[in-house]
Amino acid sequence: MIASENSIRALVKASIEAYAEGFELRHVKEKDDPDGVINMKIHNVFIAALGSEIQYYTALVRSLDSSLGNMLEKLAVNIASLFYKVSQEVEGVLYPKQTQIIAALLENYKSRKKRPQSRDYITLRNIEPLSKGADKRHDSDYYLIDQESGDHYLIELKIGGDLDNKKARSEKEAILEQYAILSNTLEKSKNIKIYFATAYNRFGENKIWKQERVKQFFADDELLIGKDFWNFICKSRDGYDIVLDEYKKHASIILRSLENIKKTYLG
Repeated sequence: MIASENSIRALVKASIEAYAEGFELRHVKEKDDPDGVINMKIHNVFIAALGSEIQYYTALVRSLDSSLGNMLEKLAVNIASLFYKVSQEVEGVLYPKQTQIIAALLENYKSRKKRPQSRDYITLRNIEPLSKGADKRHDSDYYLIDQESGDHYLIELKIGGDLDNKKARSEKEAILEQYAILSNTLEKSKNIKIYFATAYNRFGENKIWKQERVKQFFADDELLIGKDFWNFICKSRDGYDIVLDEYKKHASIILRSLENIKKTYLG
């Protein structure tokens, strides 16, 4: 476990260093670019009227939030690669009958006639294809194969988990189609599991996660929220603590880059 922990920590540190360098370089280079992320805010007269500092901070925070989320997604993929075989696409045959089953399930979830349960999808694995299937390819956030157990995992990651109903439905539809495709290519004995994950609990770690729009389409045992997500991809009950501890150790690297960007724009 020590070797694994050291590998996780090394990946966290390297990700922070690369992120801070890239974030600073991008924004410093855009200083005199009227179409740069921060400079574009001058066109919002309602923000500009509040002063240059507010104008700067509102633009920077939005950029920071988005790009930091991208960094965490890539970090999670790299960490998962230490413990799983990782792919980010699923390709194969999808049968019309499976598409019909998925549509019916989603409609029942939407109308709240049925609360989602993971056993709802068993029928997708046991169909008799009566017509020719269509070749289909899906980008996947995380398609993980546990080579020790032989289990297959499909994970949809939304950093904070904030989805409206339309997106929650479309995310579940996409991941169910991936599930169906795998069902058509893997042996029946292989376990396939679906998850919806977040990088942190937006309501506070160890507090109840109350994103009902997601829960309308995903069962409780399909949720990997914050700590549970990092523990899962690290294959350790201490995964979240290791990642967060190492992140905090090197957060000052990002702070230095933010300070350099601030000096560039505000002097």
